[in-house]
Amino acid sequence: MTEAAALDRRQHGDGPLDHNAERRLRQLLRDRPDRVPGRLRDRLPPMPGRSRSRSRAAWGPRLAWGLVAGAVVAALTLTFVLSGPSTAPAVAAPRPLVIESGSPPVPLDRLAERAADEAAAGGPPRLRKGTHVQSWSLGMSEDKPPITLPQERIVRWRPDGSHTELVVATDPRHPGRPVLSDEGGTPRLVDDRHVLLDRTYPPSWSDAPPQSPPPHDPAKLRAYLTESQFTDTPLTTPELLDATATLLDHWTLGARESAALARLLATEEGLRPAGQVTDRLGRRGQAYVSDSRGIRRMLIMDPATGAVLGLESTLTAPEPAFGVKRGDVMSYSAWMR
Repeated sequence: MTEAAALDRRQHGDGPLDHNAERRLRQLLRDRPDRVPGRLRDRLPPMPGRSRSRSRAAWGPRLAWGLVAGAVVAALTLTFVLSGPSTAPAVAAPRPLVIESGSPPVPLDRLAERAADEAAAGGPPRLRKGTHVQSWSLGMSEDKPPITLPQERIVRWRPDGSHTELVVATDPRHPGRPVLSDEGGTPRLVDDRHVLLDRTYPPSWSDAPPQSPPPHDPAKLRAYLTESQFTDTPLTTPELLDATATLLDHWTLGARESAALARLLATEEGLRPAGQVTDRLGRRGQAYVSDSRGIRRMLIMDPATGAVLGLESTLTAPEPAFGVKRGDVMSYSAWMR
């Protein structure tokens, strides 16, 4: 399968790629981001993109897709037409999460100890393949204002190796409000909870990360996450956070895996405790921040169990050509069980 065919198949949701095609696609994402027409992640959404892309080094794999999602930006005009000049747009960029004033930061090694205690107690939660995630991602173009597309995605695997994927357009911050969609390549407003994708995929198996089960040993988990990014080079802290997001987009971690991940993250010098936050689903968490090349990544973790709740990426420098300012949210994911 050619690189172009692999991209086309992934983008239009014709089914999962085999491992070799996955590897070629991932290598293309790392080495030639200028050739990628959509979201730089392990699974591209069924949405075409067209605008200037940025390198992985500049933005990171979870952010660059928004830069090339220019096809959806034309929908901003449609939003104002449908909602009227005196009403707020149906989709607005979320504001960055704010650290609660006076909240004491919890060191990651202490949180890792709590996670280890939770795992030692036994019982649920258990590792489960599949994910339930709410995401906001910014689409930008040089000739239109930026817009945010909020989606909810649920992936469930069956014992026979088949799996289902459900994607809906929704924003829990504004229940019932119409949501901007690019379904079918035609930008328009859709009703809250509108189904964008509802598909069942045939059985498939892989022994390569992130499809294979993650280990619950910190050292082995680091190797697993490195392999999931199709590289032999040790991951930087931002790359490790991106790999963590890839993992959580495939697996719902159990207590042992969450403890291993917390212990692994506690060894990262570039991840500092920042204090307490309330995430976009109303959950209280501890925030850990990493700054790199114009992007601030904020990891939100459950203070009692050490489980990852969310990951937010914001700009630390403006990009006037794309109409974005310092502090604008580039992407946000909130994982649920």
